[in-house]
Amino acid sequence: MNTAYLWHKGRAIAWLVLGRHARAEQVFDAMLAHWPGDAYALASRAHLRGQRGALEAAMADAQALVAAHPARSAADWFNLGYLLQEAGRHGEAESALRRAVALDERLDRAWYGLGLVLIAQGRYDEAVQALQRNTELQPMSPYGWYQLARVHMDRHAPDEARKIICHLQGFEPKVAARLLRETGMSQPPRSEQTRCS
Repeated sequence: MNTAYLWHKGRAIAWLVLGRHARAEQVFDAMLAHWPGDAYALASRAHLRGQRGALEAAMADAQALVAAHPARSAADWFNLGYLLQEAGRHGEAESALRRAVALDERLDRAWYGLGLVLIAQGRYDEAVQALQRNTELQPMSPYGWYQLARVHMDRHAPDEARKIICHLQGFEPKVAARLLRETGMSQPPRSEQTRCS
């Protein structure tokens, strides 16, 4: 790396440490003027733009990043998918998230995001598969379990949802209680609760 690049990068990091995000973004602008397609600058500027709510600009940077460096990181594709999902562009988000899991099948947050975009498209059976993969990778996180229970209710499979609620009662009782309220299910009898696994 040349000295000018390292100097710009150091300035950007310093502004970020000081919480001066607008100044850091200006440095990333300058970096990309000198080094178009630079992965660090594109990823960083996309993140800053997303944080300040400039969704279209953040997506443009994220798209430029994966176009210039398609195999650099599954996280790049996840970030693009997340931004597209936030913009309601579920079909495009699905493609990006599928690319993320193709690059790293253990990227649990990409499986979770994929589950959400499939739910948004009404593709519940496929959403179940994605969310099950998420819960395999993050068994103690309630988010995937919560969405999986909701999908089972949408699929008219309350017994499957009840199994998840029973499972959550063992380590996330507040989430289990929320699901009971939202689904209208009653608390399982104490005899059933002891059989929860």
